[in-house]
Amino acid sequence: MPFDFDWSQLFTWRALINLLDIAIVAFVINQLMKIVKGTRAVQLLKGIGVILLIKFASSFFELRTTEYIVDYVIQWSALALIIIFQPELRRGLEHLGRGSLFPRKRKINPSEQLVQDISRATQYMSRRRIGALMSIEIDTSLEEYIGTGISLDADVSGELLINIFVPNTPLHDGAVILKDFKIASAASYLPLSESPAIPKKLGTRHRAAIGLSEVSDAITVVVSEETGEISVARQGNLISPMTKEELETYLRKELVSEEEDEKNFFQKLAEGFRKGGADK
Repeated sequence: MPFDFDWSQLFTWRALINLLDIAIVAFVINQLMKIVKGTRAVQLLKGIGVILLIKFASSFFELRTTEYIVDYVIQWSALALIIIFQPELRRGLEHLGRGSLFPRKRKINPSEQLVQDISRATQYMSRRRIGALMSIEIDTSLEEYIGTGISLDADVSGELLINIFVPNTPLHDGAVILKDFKIASAASYLPLSESPAIPKKLGTRHRAAIGLSEVSDAITVVVSEETGEISVARQGNLISPMTKEELETYLRKELVSEEEDEKNFFQKLAEGFRKGGADK
């Protein structure tokens, strides 16, 4: 008797719903794998695998005491995961709050003059090894950090930026925060990153720059007082060293050009999870 299969069953509404369900689950699993890749969660997953293996073995060989202990561990694992990965979860939710489900286009008000002022001031201070820390507000509000410094609300100029960071002056110790193409504040305090991945040779300025980039989408330019090297911190990453041309190209791309800067849901979650994982 020949095999008789009703191909129309493949295209029923229920079948399509099942396919969509499978596709969504596969997509979510794939994204979660990308999120945990390279983080402490990889080691956690290995530990969970070992626990499940012990659970299976204890059940198969009827090791009652071992099975009881493993069941007890599994019962409390959810609470333990929340406590252990609190930084990762917090970072992920912060990134989600700043983003949207789908990418969107945005355009920051073009300002070639702002790029030139920052570049000119940075090059002057780099040659003379004057330490500097300048953060540019993008979408995430920096009012919390502006309030820790001295309010200026001054027009941006290379000369003013240089004068602020001249050693032994009242405003040189701390960060300058730029908002709406003005110098909003000077001598502001930024959150220090606790990431163990940061090289020991980097000082407080670099840790502050990375720390702010972990909790906001700000762009922070750093000039090292020890070496004169120029660095840029963004989204938890530090680009260093940078030449004059590289700095100007980067700032033009981020501040002048229209680009698809907003990440989608899973990109935001992954970034937040990775930054949180680097905190410990």
